[in-house]
Amino acid sequence: MTARPAFAAITPNWFAIVMGTSILATGAATLPVSHPILEVVAWTAWALAGVALVAIVAATAGHYATDRGAVRRYLDDPSMAHFYGAPAMALLAFGAATLTVAPPLLGERLAVGLHAALWMLGTALGLATAVGIPVIAFTSHRVEADAASGAWLMPVVPPMVSAATGAMLLPYVDGEIARTLALACYGMFGLSALGALMAIASLWNRLAHHGIGAASAVPTLWIVLGPLGQSVTAVGLLADHAAPALGIDAHALLVFSLLYGVLVMGFAMMWLAISLTVTARTVRTRLPFTLAWWAFTFPVGTCVTGASALARHTGASALTWLAVVLYGLLAVGWAVAATGTLGAYLPRGRRAATAGTDVPVVAEVTARR
Repeated sequence: MTARPAFAAITPNWFAIVMGTSILATGAATLPVSHPILEVVAWTAWALAGVALVAIVAATAGHYATDRGAVRRYLDDPSMAHFYGAPAMALLAFGAATLTVAPPLLGERLAVGLHAALWMLGTALGLATAVGIPVIAFTSHRVEADAASGAWLMPVVPPMVSAATGAMLLPYVDGEIARTLALACYGMFGLSALGALMAIASLWNRLAHHGIGAASAVPTLWIVLGPLGQSVTAVGLLADHAAPALGIDAHALLVFSLLYGVLVMGFAMMWLAISLTVTARTVRTRLPFTLAWWAFTFPVGTCVTGASALARHTGASALTWLAVVLYGLLAVGWAVAATGTLGAYLPRGRRAATAGTDVPVVAEVTARR
């Protein structure tokens, strides 16, 4: 069955909009500084993320209902299949934003309930993609030696987001449920961290031997920041909440979170400098718009929440300033991505939006140089 034009370009990548807008809200609410403007930004971003999530889920359902072969087609596409990690992260990110920002409006009980429901759904979907997408990639996809991309991280990052957002639920459960949840969070931290390490190594090898590649794929370099910053956030939140559930010394978890967090944040800042430099160099020639530009948001936002956790645990002014500066970069990245999206997909940009059902919304990651 042929897809209706209204649903033609709704691919999994669209959920990056929800991810980036949700982390804008969460980052504003968890910064180690406070200001009335940050409260306005947090509430506005949370509301926009909610609207975007409902709209994109509805449009995706309409697309799949009218084009029954869409899922199989996207899974068979090496440049698209990896982005099935985005829906899971969108659910998890909006759930975290809801629990962080919305209790004064919804009440704590409803906010916790919504976060828990989205966490369970997002975690199940994320674990399925973390296993299923690599299996498909290893057994069905045929890619060139220079095809490695930041997009390869998308299926393995959702369990790391589950680890961080699951830690936020620990204060609301106890007994064996709390113990199981804490262990599951650390387990998902491990599987995602090691999976991300292998994907990052493949990307580094490709960059070293084959260069930057197509300009449209440059924003995917920023995706590397996602598992780095999210892992720092995860160990920080687990240090805050997991000790009672596990029956161990909270100081030990705090020490681990600091040792791990500072080391990984250092690498993340190096990668951020590389990504900024390569992106600026590409902009001088031409950086074509795709929804790959949303990679300027969620990955940077995870570094904001990671730096905020480190600042909270150490009291270091340098880390507080780092979190603030990174949030400024996140806000700029969100504005750039949102402006580009509106320009491309509003009626005057309709031609770009309706070019075909397989328009890559994050990047044409396998494009040759």
